[in-house]
Parts: sequence; C-alpha cells; structure tokens
Amino acid sequence: QVQLVESGGGLVQAGGSLRLSCAASGRTFSSYAMGWFRQGPGKEREFVAAISKSGGSTYYLDSVKGRFTISRDNAKNTVYLQMNSLKPEDTAVYYCAATTNIPTRRVGAYAYWGQGTQVTVSS
Repeated sequence: QVQLVESGGGLVQAGGSLRLSCAASGRTFSSYAMGWFRQGPGKEREFVAAISKSGGSTYYLDSVKGRFTISRDNAKNTVYLQMNSLKPEDTAVYYCAATTNIPTRRVGAYAYWGQGTQVTVSS
C-alpha cells in the first residue's frame, strides 16, 4: 500500500509556471507507475500525464504536450509535474495516483490517490 501527498498548487497568471510534487510513503515506490490527473469545476476527472516505474516512459494528454513534464525520483519517493505556459483551462484540482500495472490513462486502473492540490490560472 502507498500513501500519496500532493503539494505545489496555487494561483498563477496565464503563461506562468508551477511545479507539483507528490510524495509517496513506503519503501516500494519504484514498484508503482504514477499518474497525474485533474478535475475541473463540473467536469470529470481526466488523465494528464503518466510515467513508468523506472521513469523511462512518459505519456501525456495531447493538450499539455510540450507544456507539462512528468518526472520521478525513486530515491526520494517523489513524482513531479512541471507545468509551463499555463492556461486558464488548466485550472483544476490536480491529483497524483499510483498503480502496480503499466502506466495508463484510465482513472479506474489506479488504486491509490492523493488528496489533490488546487491549481488556478487567471487570465
């Protein structure tokens, strides 16, 4: 089992940057593929990015490609989401999630979730 705690959210102007972190408990962090998801007001939770257990493979939502970068540091039990060139439509609560399976865009494939961190992008 793994517990996840996100941090780094906040209010930023359009065009700005934020770096989200997700700290995981336990000694088997490298056994989990990790994902970032977001849920905007009145919207369903959607996939943003995922990374394989080793960090060698990454996957992105089309609308964030070239702007967001997912990475992980298995020695620090942490996954990151660097978000650049932020847009008002990126406003959402961002969640990190863990799965023992291969990285996937499917919400239901992730068994473990953090509590979320709010990202607000003003125009």
